[in-house]
Amino acid sequence: MKNVTLVLGASTNPNKYSNIAIKRLVDKQIPVAAIGIKKGTVLGVVIDDEKKEYKNIDTVTLYLNPKRQEEYYNYIISLKPRRVIFNPGAENMEFVKLLKDNNIESEIACTLVMLSTNQY
Repeated sequence: MKNVTLVLGASTNPNKYSNIAIKRLVDKQIPVAAIGIKKGTVLGVVIDDEKKEYKNIDTVTLYLNPKRQEEYYNYIISLKPRRVIFNPGAENMEFVKLLKDNNIESEIACTLVMLSTNQY
């Protein structure tokens, strides 16, 4: 898989935005990997509950509050994504700076809006 989007904070709960994002990414035929608190599956996308060494991560889309993100800083940087999207509630200027220092783009935006307006 190329240009994979990693959904971090993924949920099997259909009412959660991370779940809706997985479905919309799949609908747009964008390859998806997912990490959440609990294992599960959404439209064939396996949600892992541990950090894996994914390859070809283009985008990480965050559905974690800034405090919960801290344990993932080094992990996300090690994946060398092209960009990280901070969805509403995930905005984190400390992490934005770390990403910039590692030549990784960041966007404070909503993945769902980006997908619906073809700006993804």
